[in-house]
Amino acid sequence: MYSETGSQWNVAELEDAAHRHLISPAEELAKLGTSGGRTLFTSADGIYITDSRGRRMIDGPAGMWCTQVGYNCKPIADAIAAQALRICYNSPWYSLNGPSAGLARRIAEFAPGDLNHVFFTTGGSSAVDSALRFMQFFNNVLGRPSKKTIICRIDGYHGSTHLTAACSGRAGNRPNFDLEMDNVTFISAPNRYRHPQGGDEAAFLEFLVAEFEERIESLGPQNIGAFLAEPVLASGGVIVPPKGYHRRFLEICRKHDILYISDEVVTGFGRCGEWFASEPAFDIVPDIITFAKGVTSGYVPLGGFVISDAVLGRISGENAKGSAYTNGYTYSGHPVSCAAALANIEVIEQGGLLAHVREVAPYFQEQLRKLGEIPLVGDVRGIGLLGCVECATDPHSQAATDFDKAVAARIDRLCYENGLIVRPIGSMCVLSPALIIKKEEIDTMISILRESIEKVQAEIRAEGRF
Repeated sequence: MYSETGSQWNVAELEDAAHRHLISPAEELAKLGTSGGRTLFTSADGIYITDSRGRRMIDGPAGMWCTQVGYNCKPIADAIAAQALRICYNSPWYSLNGPSAGLARRIAEFAPGDLNHVFFTTGGSSAVDSALRFMQFFNNVLGRPSKKTIICRIDGYHGSTHLTAACSGRAGNRPNFDLEMDNVTFISAPNRYRHPQGGDEAAFLEFLVAEFEERIESLGPQNIGAFLAEPVLASGGVIVPPKGYHRRFLEICRKHDILYISDEVVTGFGRCGEWFASEPAFDIVPDIITFAKGVTSGYVPLGGFVISDAVLGRISGENAKGSAYTNGYTYSGHPVSCAAALANIEVIEQGGLLAHVREVAPYFQEQLRKLGEIPLVGDVRGIGLLGCVECATDPHSQAATDFDKAVAARIDRLCYENGLIVRPIGSMCVLSPALIIKKEEIDTMISILRESIEKVQAEIRAEGRF
């Protein structure tokens, strides 16, 4: 580890620099500048990551749902270095670069249906933001200035820009921010476990469909521009909707000329065993798919959206009316990022990782579901290499209690001590390991989680709280 001047910094100096100068995402300002906060990681390889104290752990969340091919992948690192030496930057406003053109073609090749055009951004938030801005642009060009309302879901998460934060239905993202929400409306999360109208899957689906149709009718379809939906509500707790949910919602959107935006920032690039989950896993061809994270396996930032010819055709060519989609970024289609993505795709293809995920995912889900035998576990759910174990000390509560959240945090700390990083989200323990994970490593991961849950369960029973 080196400073900008080339002198080596030790761990203590780096931790001190972070405490004194660094503001991290979701920073608790009461603890700003104090020690004992976030872990400093110093190296990683495959599915493992090592902290500054030399502790080697399985990275259960794969970074932030993103290190698909694992750490220390030399072909991606080599591609980044080679492109940085060849041409490290070009202005996307006035010129093109080879990696962005090649990557756009590759993405169009495996995107579903007629989604053949790609717009690149800097990450997931800017990808969704740009897709929503396109919706606004689209309807303005068509002479429909009132058709701008965005229908979102409670517990959905779409980013940290002003617009995407307004569209995110997780309550924890809202305190102390001012969000312009006049054109945003929320419907229920497709979460049977926590919803009072849950019932059986078929009945719950009909409830959700009826709610969607009623919202469209009450607002007026002439005022609704887009339905924004993750195939699986990832940060909301790996919520997998009832079978047929997305197909039914897409048909309603088509009926009312509402753009269907599938936010695949998490589910794209192999997480569900496919390049994109929308069509093979959920039987839909959306109007727009957003992506980020796994497109480069987290090695460098990149995001974007891919859009259908049918939608573009309505406002391009003779239908353009002199318009230009002027949304963009200094780093749109960055050559180094796109070179990393091309190398990442090649690693996934040559390693047969999509087929590997389809092989090991059922085993992962089976082993995960066995944790539902533990009394402290209220629900287990997942798809592909996405899984969630939700703790519930009160099985009758329709929402997680503060104590449930504290219990999950205790489980997380114990997992860390035993060699596994688990992503704690409220009362939930979330896993989304790298696509390269093997069955024996799944066994280790699940074993650590089981032991941690059972130990915390014994502790809170001894405390008389469960």
